Amino acid sequence: MKFWKYQGTGNDFIMLDQRDNQLISRSDTKRIEQLCNRRFGIGADGLILLQSLAGYDFEMVYFNADGRESSMCGNGGRCIVAFAWYLGIIDQQCRFMAIDGVHEAKISGVSYPPNTNVFSERAQLGPELWVNLKMSDVQHVEKEGDAYILNTGSPHYVRFVKNLNSLDMVAEGRAVRYSERWKKDGINVNLVAATGKNNSYPIRTYERGVEDETYACGTGATAAAIATFLSEGGEIGAFAIGLQTKGGHLTVQCHANGDGTFSDIWLSGPAVRVFEGHLTLDIGSWTLDE
Repeated sequence: MKFWKYQGTGNDFIMLDQRDNQLISRSDTKRIEQLCNRRFGIGADGLILLQSLAGYDFEMVYFNADGRESSMCGNGGRCIVAFAWYLGIIDQQCRFMAIDGVHEAKISGVSYPPNTNVFSERAQLGPELWVNLKMSDVQHVEKEGDAYILNTGSPHYVRFVKNLNSLDMVAEGRAVRYSERWKKDGINVNLVAATGKNNSYPIRTYERGVEDETYACGTGATAAAIATFLSEGGEIGAFAIGLQTKGGHLTVQCHANGDGTFSDIWLSGPAVRVFEGHLTLDIGSWTLDE
């Protein structure tokens, strides 16, 4: 089985091209979990299938590291766009289907490492693509104490703190994720610095399904940007906010509407192909060829 490894601001994913052959099915929970295991598998925050779907450039099917099909992953969405570009399926723009509906995306920049042959860039490892992904509209934001709860393709809890770097993010995340309200279906937990510099705010995220802190979360960054806008009493209209994750910088552009909804939401940041290889899955052992 051939696979590719991608990362977007440190959020890493196993990519499989299933346009011609079905290598993984939705019922392969244990196998997906094993592939994502960082000690006994390839290691990743999740696994993504790129599949054909009539009327769209492709379909995205996303699984968390626990092997279960999950809700939308923003950085995964940006990475699959970079993967589709690498495969030659798309050029600069695309339209694809994900679990939360249709998404548009644009590639606005490609940077190459030193000594890269730009005439064969799709065959080279390592180009960094700047991918802009249109996210689902947000219809409702709930306030629970000092926290904001909203769905940006996945459910998110956002709270602002003063001592972000010194907190135990796993303990903080689990306290919310396994609380009485959220223990059944889970929720992603984001803690954001109460103050930012140059309209950019540090953020840390605990992701359900991974059940750990991740280096970044695209839907979490989107939720944090909207929560930041609300906490600062932003005016109706277009706005942009930067989020500094552990793995890099993300930007969220959005339009705040008079009825309390948010639309025209774009998540932007880098997506990088890390490596590719082959796995033999049917004999109880795996071989990796880089």
